[in-house]
Amino acid sequence: MDATQKKRAAARAALEFIEPGTRLGVGTGSTVNCLIDLLPGVRDRIECLVSSSKATTALLEKQGFEVSTLNQVGALDLYIDGADESNKRLQLIKGGGGALTREKILASAARRFVCIVDDSKLVGMLGSFPLPVEVLPMALEFVSRRLVKLRGQPVWRKDFVTDNRNYILDVRGLQIVNPLETEERINRIPGVVTVGIFAHRPADVLLIAGDQGVRELRA
Repeated sequence: MDATQKKRAAARAALEFIEPGTRLGVGTGSTVNCLIDLLPGVRDRIECLVSSSKATTALLEKQGFEVSTLNQVGALDLYIDGADESNKRLQLIKGGGGALTREKILASAARRFVCIVDDSKLVGMLGSFPLPVEVLPMALEFVSRRLVKLRGQPVWRKDFVTDNRNYILDVRGLQIVNPLETEERINRIPGVVTVGIFAHRPADVLLIAGDQGVRELRA
């Protein structure tokens, strides 16, 4: 299978986790877009939908869904999203699409987090993919200097503003040996909104699509 076929296979496998009456959170990205294409087939199982980005909201509304806010819904039964990297502990790097803060909020609000990826995203150690960090605009240079002290190489994602009207720094060169500790250290930097390490709230289920089909890892 090519990459697109793998993404579709992972998205299809995630449908099994949508039970009748599910309050569903939907992530952002190319793999999730494959899921959104399939959601009309399980419309009768979905009680309500909450989106992690304006882009996802637009796609859901195009499929005829009404999108609620997390404040309206309160809590989620299930959150489905992709990832840029995952290790075998289901700790993730997310934020390639720039929606990491809202994604982390929805993942934390969900009873179960199902992550859908192709097999290229499973790694031994997080950090080959540049780590996204959402920062307040006024703190861009300050946060960059602090990230350099952590031996990272931050690069401002130019011509991009998050849905929260903040900036993204993509940090290269990090070997994230201890994702929990690294997540905490970066989140403590004043001006950081959140970092794209999902270690304190990892996935509960990882669906990995490869040439032999979709396999499942659980936390």
